[in-house]
Amino acid sequence: MELVKLTHENIEKEHICCAISNNKDIQVMSKKNWLKDRLDEGLVFLKGNVRGKCFIEYIPAEYAWAPIKAQGYMYIDCLWVSGQFKGHGYSNLLLDACIKDSKEKGKKGLVILSSRKKMGFLSDPKYMGYKGFQTADTAEPYFELMYLPFEGGAPLPRFRDSVGRQEDMPEGFVLYYTNQCPFTAKYVPMLEEMAKARNAVFQSVHIQTREDAQNAPSPFTTFSLFYDGQLVTHEILSEKKFAKILADKRV
Repeated sequence: MELVKLTHENIEKEHICCAISNNKDIQVMSKKNWLKDRLDEGLVFLKGNVRGKCFIEYIPAEYAWAPIKAQGYMYIDCLWVSGQFKGHGYSNLLLDACIKDSKEKGKKGLVILSSRKKMGFLSDPKYMGYKGFQTADTAEPYFELMYLPFEGGAPLPRFRDSVGRQEDMPEGFVLYYTNQCPFTAKYVPMLEEMAKARNAVFQSVHIQTREDAQNAPSPFTTFSLFYDGQLVTHEILSEKKFAKILADKRV
């Protein structure tokens, strides 16, 4: 399989794997605009030359939209190979390309967000462990910051102090999200409308700068839904799933 790297020159014609609609689709537009602003910061979006989810996205940790301290590391935003492409070694191909590129750029290692057990939208801890990643730090209720050092004595990556800091969070639902994932452009407005129809106390916080992302209360800034200061889920919700949460909270 050939790997294709997104650039300013080809980003308009190349699909972005997790959203393959035309460029006028709100999901595609939001993601591509977010990517364009990150390319000059060293972000790499590398994908297979197939139509589907088969890609890796990574960026120097100093520019990552995540509340981490990992000076000199490369942060993997997302490594996603969907079921139809599994069993062909594509995950290894993408990760090995990231490792090679990061070493050539003089990085100390790789960092990625995972969980205690496999969960949607987070890297599979079993696979990352198999590839040599270790847990560097943890955050409640289930987040794990995993890293792969390239050299002995490399400093241990950590979550920032803002993670888990929820004392100033208002009551009711609070949703933190970014445009890093194209799905938020579609589903966040839906959730807002559902909450409004149910008279639920709901506030959405659209993180639009790296600085705000690096000081967020959740390690997963792409999408994190809180209720009364407690994390409900980091998984981007469909209408059906949010309706169940509303029912569980008796809203």
